[in-house]
Amino acid sequence: MSTTRQTSQQLMDRVWHSLQQKNVRQAIDQSNLLVQKFPDFAPGWHAASNVAQVIRQPGSALIAIDRALKLEPNNIDWQLHRVSCLLVCGDNENAASLLNTLIAACANFSSAQLTRLAFLCSRIELHDEAAQIYLKLIDLEPKTGGHWYNLASIQRFQGQIEQAEKSLDKAIQLNARDYEAYQLRSDLRKQSPASNHIGQLQTVLKAGIDKPAGEVQVCYALAKELEDTGNTEQSFATLSRGATLRRKHINYRIDDDLQTIDAIMETFGPALMARSHKGHSTREPIFVIGLPRTGTTLVERILGSHPEVFAAGELNNFAMQLMLQTRQDSGKQNPSRRQLVKQTSNLDFELLGKAYLDSSRPRTGHTSHFVDKMPLNFLYAGLIRLSLPNAKIIHVTRHPMDTCYAIYKRLFQDAYPWSYELKEIALYYAAYNKLMTHWNKVMPGVIYALAYEDLVSDVEGQSRRLLDHCGLAWDPRCLRFHENASVTTSASASQVRQPVYQSSINRWKSYELQLSPLREHLRELGIAVD
Repeated sequence: MSTTRQTSQQLMDRVWHSLQQKNVRQAIDQSNLLVQKFPDFAPGWHAASNVAQVIRQPGSALIAIDRALKLEPNNIDWQLHRVSCLLVCGDNENAASLLNTLIAACANFSSAQLTRLAFLCSRIELHDEAAQIYLKLIDLEPKTGGHWYNLASIQRFQGQIEQAEKSLDKAIQLNARDYEAYQLRSDLRKQSPASNHIGQLQTVLKAGIDKPAGEVQVCYALAKELEDTGNTEQSFATLSRGATLRRKHINYRIDDDLQTIDAIMETFGPALMARSHKGHSTREPIFVIGLPRTGTTLVERILGSHPEVFAAGELNNFAMQLMLQTRQDSGKQNPSRRQLVKQTSNLDFELLGKAYLDSSRPRTGHTSHFVDKMPLNFLYAGLIRLSLPNAKIIHVTRHPMDTCYAIYKRLFQDAYPWSYELKEIALYYAAYNKLMTHWNKVMPGVIYALAYEDLVSDVEGQSRRLLDHCGLAWDPRCLRFHENASVTTSASASQVRQPVYQSSINRWKSYELQLSPLREHLRELGIAVD
């Protein structure tokens, strides 16, 4: 190895070491020095791209990986990294194009490369392609339980519930400590007294689990199966154990979220919302907003069964484009939340609307409308109105106690850190309710409210009114949404394959005693619960 090459390699090693040690400032300085001194050293640009991703500069990350690939265009790992950069930049169209190129050439990829490829396919909802790659991985490494778990996740999205359960059985057989597999398997269907995994889950829990995350997953799985089979008391005790443990290991201050919501209401007041703004003129998007577990997926499936509507799922695109533009305009690396909220009121709203629409391609654009059912878009309803004034906004509501209990018993991946403690759930619910009241005040008549209880009690009547509001002609296929074979990736992926049922209404009353603290918290916060 030449002296120059050795020096560049040593400097790059220091960059990676700094990243591993989470010394970000040092990694930035070292990577800047590396690419300045050795601009023809391709691995240095790859390292610099990773540093840029860590400090949330997606544009710089993409530029750096492009420099690396200009020097070594056939590097598969870097091409896969480029896909992830494109996705973070919201350029789904070019990401999909590159993914399709890689899929066509993946015959000689390593297992690690195939795993990364399948993951990226699933991120952009190329689920058929991801499933085929996982099947290839299973052929290559049949004793690796993780491949079976990943295949099951795709099968669940596609509505292949029986196949998913068999795949999870195999994953657990190969790796009895795959606690995530236990949790997903319990969630696939309603368990019955004759067919459940309660005994196995109790045995696993009793034997002891060394990782808190694993114990949490098994607790949630067992609580779900106990509730399904009617053992409500033991179910709630197990759920509380899992939720308490989960909250213990989350670094989170609910005051930060509550203050952000206050800042949104302060910034997007009557004066700003009444002013004339030029947004993007498209009529394509239909936003379905609200809290999670309120029926947003059901509404999406009804709309998505209409031939002129595509159900795009929970898109993070609006928040992503909002943050990209805000950070570009701010010039600061770490502005406070309040500063970020204030800056959003000065954006080019037409540009934001266009960027959101463009970032949703190529998945959207094939029908007159698409549904974006990201629940947390309720935070951005004002910005949605300013940037996409012709978009429809549907707000799905549900009884506060049913909403809060449904959230409490759901183990989310990374979102909703306030969902594991009853008082924090009540505080967040009250803040959400206050914000929705605010939106309706400053944007009267803009947001269409649809109660979950009304919808399941009168599916056809409410669906007809919903379609009419969206400017869509009635289509009877909207009532057969459970027959719709399209993919859904939400937490309700299994439930939406069933016809409408009313058993979730007043489900909280089965736990009236256990949930009495939640009820009192909500009452104290001015929420009507009776």
